[in-house]
Amino acid sequence: MTAFSILDLCPVVEGGTVSEALDATRQMARQAEASGFTRFWLAEHHGMTGIASAATSLVISEAARATETLRVGSGGIMLPNHSPLVIAEQFGTLEALYPGRIDLGLGRAPGTDMNTARALRRNLEAGAQTFPNDIVELQQLMDDPQEGQRLIANPGAGAKAPIYILGSSTYSAHLAAALGLPYAFASHFAPDMLFDALHIYRSNFKPSAQLDKPYVIVGVMGAMADTDEEADYHFTSALQSFVALRRNARGKTPRPVKSMDGLWTEMEKFSIEHTFQFAVVGGPEKAKAKMQGFIADTKADEVIISVPVHSVDARLKSVAMFGELRESLAKAAA
Repeated sequence: MTAFSILDLCPVVEGGTVSEALDATRQMARQAEASGFTRFWLAEHHGMTGIASAATSLVISEAARATETLRVGSGGIMLPNHSPLVIAEQFGTLEALYPGRIDLGLGRAPGTDMNTARALRRNLEAGAQTFPNDIVELQQLMDDPQEGQRLIANPGAGAKAPIYILGSSTYSAHLAAALGLPYAFASHFAPDMLFDALHIYRSNFKPSAQLDKPYVIVGVMGAMADTDEEADYHFTSALQSFVALRRNARGKTPRPVKSMDGLWTEMEKFSIEHTFQFAVVGGPEKAKAKMQGFIADTKADEVIISVPVHSVDARLKSVAMFGELRESLAKAAA
């Protein structure tokens, strides 16, 4: 049975504050745990007024503190923004605080605009080019120390938090396969290379100490409600956000609207609907059919769902309904 998980961006909504966004993330984590989800991931973004998870490790700690058994982690940490030692220390600390519950998902994108990326990385080219070596160094720092090892992460050494490779291209598929690590593809916003990347990953996978066979996580945007119309209404927040992104006018998560007419051009509509081609939006029956088809096409081990909904109550209800959908699919597969 395909596992279900949640990807949370800790959205700051129109009319809301960062404090309220962080509290909503705690509520989302609790709802994900109550609904039987496998993990709850937070993503590193910088310089965005609509996302409050820039200090990703701190927000992960809050989500873990709000729950008891749910796996919590990063989806992901943008490793070129940091030294491997710093991440080993942060996630070693998290693993010590919440033993056996911490995931470390890693990406190589900046997670921001170029000006902010320069302030974070200082050397953009070096950060991207050393990504594979930085992963190996991070693995060594979080493994048991070897005799004569000069650099020790403390906390971090021996933590062995499982590492996941995140990506939206075939590059990440080759890398995850070569390192023998689980692979999460960002099909929730980058659908075009999904099936090529999954084929490359599965065909070239080499077993490792962490993983003996390929493990695939695929991303979807999602919004569920009692009716298709209500789900479509809530999902207009995501549509508006991506219009703003295309226009380089990023802001807080907008309130939903009854119609997108007049809010986007025909070209923007075509582009954004293509981007969201795998989105699962609707009432119980429509969402079930879409999710079943997506899982059948990808043969994914796990689906991770991002719920870009303005209302916290509607967001929590959507997570609960996805939990019910997971149970329904499990019964059908039994």
